[in-house]
Amino acid sequence: MKLTDRAIQAIKPAEKRYEVWETNGKGFGLRVSPAGRKTWIFMYRFQGKSRRMTFGDYPDMPLADAHEEHARARKLLNRGIDPGNRKQAAIEVERRAPTVADLVKEFLKSLEVKGNRTWREYERSLNKDVVPEWGHVKAKDIRRRDVVLLMEKIAGRGAVNQSTQVFKIVRRMFNFAVERDLLEHSPCLQVKPLAPDNKKDRFLSEEEIKTFWTALEKCGMTEELKRALKLILVTAQRPGEVIGAHESEMDGEWWTIPAERSKNKRSHRVFLTPLAQGLFLEPDEDGFYFPSPRGGRAIEVNALAHAVRRAMNPDKETGEVKLALDHFTPHDLRRTAASHMAQLGYGVIVEKVLNHTNRTVTAIYDRYDYDREKRQALEGWARKLERILSDKKNDNVIEFRKG
Repeated sequence: MKLTDRAIQAIKPAEKRYEVWETNGKGFGLRVSPAGRKTWIFMYRFQGKSRRMTFGDYPDMPLADAHEEHARARKLLNRGIDPGNRKQAAIEVERRAPTVADLVKEFLKSLEVKGNRTWREYERSLNKDVVPEWGHVKAKDIRRRDVVLLMEKIAGRGAVNQSTQVFKIVRRMFNFAVERDLLEHSPCLQVKPLAPDNKKDRFLSEEEIKTFWTALEKCGMTEELKRALKLILVTAQRPGEVIGAHESEMDGEWWTIPAERSKNKRSHRVFLTPLAQGLFLEPDEDGFYFPSPRGGRAIEVNALAHAVRRAMNPDKETGEVKLALDHFTPHDLRRTAASHMAQLGYGVIVEKVLNHTNRTVTAIYDRYDYDREKRQALEGWARKLERILSDKKNDNVIEFRKG
């Protein structure tokens, strides 16, 4: 039968105790005593044996609450825990509950397996700001207040933007835990970052571009980092794609970023103007143009952002700011190049230069490589950039030639 309040109230006692089962209720029912007591019961099998457990009496425990208890019992059963042994079940659940450190490991492993290239950056942030504070705590015990206090602690050391980034990562991690059924809800619900996220519209003006280019020479960065930052500006490519450039990807004036290194998993050809070509140093013995000091791979992309932040912060000893510009990130250099190319009239082709994914129906049939148009756009941008850096008039910057 369908157990409803009306149906339950209509159930009468009999001379002997009996049971009423909800149709397709998965072992959920009521036990009715001769005295009229109605007790919620769950019949199940554990390790090959039939077992029963009770939840409480109706109406002290309403129907809705009994359904919730039944659902929790089934969840324990699905995890291989005998729900009838409540004390042991509670101990087992607590023992198996992951700590935040456990959750961090599983979360990062999932990102790595999926090929998410930001997982190392997430790893650094989590290991720096989250694991030391929460690592030993059960993930289920983290509350909203804990999240807020952690963000305030990070912001308290003058890293407000970092607190926002950590909050985003933590929120994504706890959402992952809910999806994996490790938690019932996220402690980040209804929590807001301490500072609003900066809109993704920052790009450098012509004056800022010149300041950036010339100030890099006194910023104390390695030559590789300085050239990589300039290449992002000159080529309009993603920081991670620039820093990972390899000699096997070069063919004369063209640089082909392979699908496995491209954000949208599509290979991409980039025309290298003389200005861009002049920024590449000789590759190391492993073929990397921007090699890691540890060898065998490229510099970590996060090193670019760290270098820029250091240059824009006052020196601890002298107070000097070596890169005196409003806050920007390496990715903003890519947006700067795209914005200036659009101003030159190359708006339609900029998306191709950036290798953005076109999700329209037309894109399915568009197999043209746009190499000629991409070359024109990057050459036009290089001319404008050279004019900015040399203070020449805008007489050698041409508009995009259609056709």
